[in-house]
Order: sequence, then C-alpha cells, then structure tokens
Amino acid sequence: MAKVSKSNVFEELGFDAAESADLALRTYLMSEIRKFIKTNNLTQIRAARFFGVPQPKISYITTGKVEKISSDYLVGLLAKTGGDFRYSFKQPTKRKAAERLSSITFSYNFQIEKE
Repeated sequence: MAKVSKSNVFEELGFDAAESADLALRTYLMSEIRKFIKTNNLTQIRAARFFGVPQPKISYITTGKVEKISSDYLVGLLAKTGGDFRYSFKQPTKRKAAERLSSITFSYNFQIEKE
C-alpha cells in the first residue's frame, strides 16, 4: 500500500521550503490551465492562439514540465481565461513553526561558533 502524504511532495523529494513551495504552486497553476484547455476542448494550437503564446509553451504545460515555466507566466495565462483567483496561505502550527525556528537558531549558532 502506498504511503499518503499531507505535506508538500517536493519537500519530501529534498527541495528546500521555498523551492518546493514554488514547484507546488507552478504544478497547481499548470493543472488549472490543463483543466481549462480540456473543458473547452482546445487543441494545443488553439490553446496557444487563445493565450497568445508559442505552442511549445502549451506543450510544456500539458506535459507537466514544471521547470520550463515560471509561476508569473502561468498566472498571466490564467488571467486570460477570465476565471476568479482565490488566494490562501495557512499559517503553520506553533509546533511546526517552533521546529523550523529551532533549526534556524541552531544553524545560526553553529555558524557563529565556526567563525
């Protein structure tokens, strides 16, 4: 049986917190663009015309090549659909924040001792 994770899969793969958050965001935005393309029965060529981008960019999105396209670019494409954006950020629990803060404190103290 596969283990189900509730955390960011990119963090579990070893990416740092900032990069894993960006990769997760880009993955989510790409999935929303793919939904729009599928719902409206667009070919890659028609989608490229609609979004005003080269067809290879649509190919990157439809094949999930998250490393090829920035989150800014993806937001710009989604804005063209006329859909509504919703933003959210869930604050970490006190325990999770304390764990992250303690690792920063330890790292900072370790660097001071080395100097």
